[in-house]
Amino acid sequence: MGGSILIVEDELVTQRLIAASLERAGYKVTRAPSAAQAEVAIREVIPDLVLLDWILPGTTGVAFLRQLRTERRTKQIPVIMLTGRTEEFDKVTGLEAGADDYLTKPFSHRELLARIKAVVRRRAPLLGDEPVEFGDLKLDPAAHRVSSGSGKINLWATEFRLLHFLMTHPDRVYSRGQLLDEVWGDHVFVEDRTVDVHIRRLRQALQAGGHQKMIETVRGAGYCFRANPD
Repeated sequence: MGGSILIVEDELVTQRLIAASLERAGYKVTRAPSAAQAEVAIREVIPDLVLLDWILPGTTGVAFLRQLRTERRTKQIPVIMLTGRTEEFDKVTGLEAGADDYLTKPFSHRELLARIKAVVRRRAPLLGDEPVEFGDLKLDPAAHRVSSGSGKINLWATEFRLLHFLMTHPDRVYSRGQLLDEVWGDHVFVEDRTVDVHIRRLRQALQAGGHQKMIETVRGAGYCFRANPD
């Protein structure tokens, strides 16, 4: 299992109980009793997931969540809200603010672990382990490496997943929405134009080896990986 989780919870007993359960399950846990301290923790290390209480000193979890969703560095951190509020209106408010899931207190730690795994799975689609290559362009998922005749090509994680998906589905056109589904997994907080940004970065990275033309823009339809570009 593993991964890093930030618990933002001002009730210390609850905070400790959750932390102990997650640590037993193999997670690395950071704790913050307020939104201000959570901001400090996130500035140091981006967690894989945030467990966020609704009521916090001086603010609300919903307000802090909206702040996270407006900042580029934190907008895609998976967040599960923890709260004693049971009304449907409150749940909708939390989800519309950007929560990936909503867990009502009291909850079992078994349920919490299941929710965490489900959210992380949606946010991080799995890659196959088999290398893919076209000409001298090669992508090795197991080694997380892309190379060409000119040497290693450095890609960020999202561009790597995007290239892997396109290379494993050559000569098929995918819309921005389809790519968001396939590459981002749960794209409820991601805008379509985000795809354009990552495609542009991917082409720039492939340019050194002369492979940028393999990523083709199909006007009005989306993008396609051409195994044999013109």
